[in-house]
Amino acid sequence: MNLPLRKLGNTGMTVSLLGLGTVKLGRREGVKYPEPFELPDDDTVLRLLDTARELGINLLDTAPAYGSSEARLGQMLLDRRNDWLLCSKVGETFEAGVSSYDFTPEAVQASVKQSLQRLHTEHLDVVLIHSNGDDLTILETLGTLECLNDLKARGWIRATGISHKTVAGGERAIELGCDVIMATLNLNEQGEAGLIRRAGEQGVGVLVKKALASGHSGAESLRFAATAAGVSSVIVGTINPVHLQDNVRVVAEACADQ
Repeated sequence: MNLPLRKLGNTGMTVSLLGLGTVKLGRREGVKYPEPFELPDDDTVLRLLDTARELGINLLDTAPAYGSSEARLGQMLLDRRNDWLLCSKVGETFEAGVSSYDFTPEAVQASVKQSLQRLHTEHLDVVLIHSNGDDLTILETLGTLECLNDLKARGWIRATGISHKTVAGGERAIELGCDVIMATLNLNEQGEAGLIRRAGEQGVGVLVKKALASGHSGAESLRFAATAAGVSSVIVGTINPVHLQDNVRVVAEACADQ
C-alpha cells in the first residue's frame, strides 16, 4: 500500500496525497462532526502521528482556530520536525468557545509568530488565510496576503495562500499569485472542481478540505476527491488510527486504479 506523493504546485515541496487534519487534537466545540468526541490524550496522539508517518503521510494541517492543536503538536514534534510539512493558518482564532477574526497585517504577523512559537519551529511550510467567507475583501483590501508574502520573503513561511469559502475567492487567489489554495470538494459539493483543475494547470498547489463532508460521507467521496484533476493533497482529520489506515488504503487503491 503505497501512498502517492504529489508536487505542491510550484512550491518545490512534495506532499503525500493524504494529509492529516488535526482539529480533533485541540478543539471539540463548534465543529460539524456527526458524533461527539473527546480530545485524545498525549499517548494516543503520539501513536496516531507514528501511524501516519508509517503510512507515508508527511503533511499536518493545523490552525490557531483548532484550539490547542498547535501547542500539542509542537510538544510532540520537538525531535522530529523535519519529518513533516506543517500547514497552519491566520485570521481566525478560537478561545473560550468562540471564534474571532482579524485579517489586519498586525494580527497576521502576530499570529504567525505565535504559531512558530507554539510549534517550536523556525519556519512554517504553508500558511493559509482562514477566511470567514468574505474572500474578496480579505484578498483585495486588507493587506493580509501582502503581509504573508512579506513574511515569506523573510523566511518565516515557505508558501502562502488561502482556505477560501467561494469560487470567486479561489479564482482571485490564483490571479494574485497565491502558492496554495485550500478548496472544498466531495461527492455532494463539486462546485469547485473546475477551479481546482485550473489551479493545478497554473502551478498552484491545491489542498482539499471536507472530502468526507466533515464525516458525513464515506470512502467513495474520498476516492472522488483524491483522483480529481489538480489536487495535491486531501486533508482528512481523524484521531482513530484504524480510520487513518482505511483512508490511506482508499486513496492508494483509487490512484492505483487510475
